[in-house]
Amino acid sequence: MSNSSSITQFVLLAFSDTRELQLLHFWLFLGIYLAALLGNGLIITTITCDQHLHTPMYFFLLNLALLDLGSISTIVPKSMDNSVWDTRAISYTGCAAQLFLFVFFISAEYFLLTVMSYDRYVAICKPLHYGTLLGNRACVCMVAAAWATGFLYSLLHTANTFSLPLCKGNALGQFFCEIPQILKFSCLHSYLRELGLLAVSSCLAFMCFVFIVVSYVQTFRAVLRIPSEQGRHKAFSTCLPHLAVVSIFASTSCFAHLKPPSISSPSLDLVVSVLYSVVPPAVNPLIYSMRNQELKDALRKLMTGLFPYSY
Repeated sequence: MSNSSSITQFVLLAFSDTRELQLLHFWLFLGIYLAALLGNGLIITTITCDQHLHTPMYFFLLNLALLDLGSISTIVPKSMDNSVWDTRAISYTGCAAQLFLFVFFISAEYFLLTVMSYDRYVAICKPLHYGTLLGNRACVCMVAAAWATGFLYSLLHTANTFSLPLCKGNALGQFFCEIPQILKFSCLHSYLRELGLLAVSSCLAFMCFVFIVVSYVQTFRAVLRIPSEQGRHKAFSTCLPHLAVVSIFASTSCFAHLKPPSISSPSLDLVVSVLYSVVPPAVNPLIYSMRNQELKDALRKLMTGLFPYSY
């Protein structure tokens, strides 16, 4: 029996023990990671450089891209490193840092998505009050609140999780460090405090989800009352990307953590964890750019300025 003071490292779950499949995992994750870096980097650069995009909606989108870059950079490089060097180890300190950063970026993103649903509600349902309700100061305060809440949320969970005595091994059933996997190593009854904290967190997450749903119900009711088809199309085009991102984020996260034990298996758990932790940061830029003509025009203008002879 060991306790947390004697644990110097954790063992992560490998995608495969076969060398060829390990290298395939490396190249697959490298492609996804580069796509996330390119997509989110272009969104950040485009919004920063184009004065026409200095509006609340794009300010929130810029912060979303920053959070996506942070979350995927927290877990993917370490996973690729393990595949290349055929190792599964992560230090105790490294695991704590990875857990803290991942929970920080993911929770801050969820709070930011809640703020973004309010932005779309005000823009469509109360357009005359948009400048008042979402002025520069209000936007900065809401984004700062999302980042700060994510930081405090993550700090609380990480400190609480790693203060628990661990006496049931160190082999994680996941390719990165996450709270449910570490709680499995806790001594009997010592994890009840963290479970209570998770229950409170779940209630907070559910309240945010209800807020998003109510906001979009009101938003779509207002959109359907717009007389012109062109006006409805424009309103939908600003709402659907955000709604798609929220749907992917919520559905994959819920399925990963709430799926029935009867259908759980190491292979399925790996696939689902990739879907909720790795894929969204890579596809979010694509979702936002596909239906946003303003963003596509600004990106095209940026590319023209960088590579004038290729256009």
